[in-house]
Amino acid sequence: MKLQESINNNQGPYLITGPCSAETPDQLMQVCVEIAQNKQANLLRAGIWKPRTRPDSFEGVGAIGLPWLVEAGKACGLPTTTEIANAHHANAALKAGVDVLWIGARTTVNPFAVQEIADALKGVDIPVMVKNPVNPDLELWIGAFERLEKAGIKDLAAIHRGFSFYKHPKYRNAPNWEIPMAFRQRCQDIPMICDPSHIAGKRDLLLEICQKAMDLNYDGLMIETHPDPLKAWSDASQQVTPKGLGKLLMNLVLRSSESNETIEQQLQEFRDKIELLDDRLFDILSSRMNLSKEVGEFKRLNNITIYQQEHWAKVISKRMSKSEDYQLTERFIRQAMDAIHQESIRHQTKVMNPNLPNSETP
Repeated sequence: MKLQESINNNQGPYLITGPCSAETPDQLMQVCVEIAQNKQANLLRAGIWKPRTRPDSFEGVGAIGLPWLVEAGKACGLPTTTEIANAHHANAALKAGVDVLWIGARTTVNPFAVQEIADALKGVDIPVMVKNPVNPDLELWIGAFERLEKAGIKDLAAIHRGFSFYKHPKYRNAPNWEIPMAFRQRCQDIPMICDPSHIAGKRDLLLEICQKAMDLNYDGLMIETHPDPLKAWSDASQQVTPKGLGKLLMNLVLRSSESNETIEQQLQEFRDKIELLDDRLFDILSSRMNLSKEVGEFKRLNNITIYQQEHWAKVISKRMSKSEDYQLTERFIRQAMDAIHQESIRHQTKVMNPNLPNSETP
């Protein structure tokens, strides 16, 4: 199959669904039949090999499950996909007749493993999807695509599944939406699929994440679907039934990325106003940095360190306490103030150490 062509020609979000793990032939066939009856999927997924954090966890049924997946897909008229982590997996999946391969987040993080897979697929005409690495590293994600492209694999898609975060208050994996958005700016021809199941970690967050992905103009969704999620052998809390999937899709609001001339003119009026405000913002920031240079000169003459921890703590506390007044999130205020602070330190460093080589970072 031609994956990019299918995604680009699909009406609505391209949907990849199926169980987190292939458990039995009957389980796979049941979920596939229910999905196909409701016309809910474009591509059937199931994990055959499962990279687990702890060794005593269920790590997939292994290659024995490949024919289950392929037969379920054929019976329901759906192409199939599964995760591969090494050359052995790639060869086994190809031999079994799997239509699309995907490289998981724990593999993308390892350039040696990605290169091994790329070498194994050299000369093979098969679509490959690549999930973002577990850590928030845009270059590592792009590097995986570059390795595959050099091996001659051109039919590619990206999957955003979130990034590891210690004890995140809401998500299993922090979405960090700015990273996939940056990816799309750099790799405009590669479709972007959102995997809300792994971002959420729980069913009740799926609609919220799917809606945001659609509002950010993602090309599709990968949602884990199981005939009886409470009895699933892996990731039970984030899977939905085919019926639950149908309800989710019905509640999803799809919006157009295109506009007519009238709407575009009205949008331009808003954009012009925003541009004026942006100009003012950067003029103010420039003035602030000029003042930072004066502060740096004062500190140099009085032999005072650049970083004043107690003062900076007070500045941050004051700004954070006004988040509701500003109608801004505390996270945004913290990030903005940290960026301003680092730029101020850079300017002060150049003033206080004029004989040292210039650097863009303090």
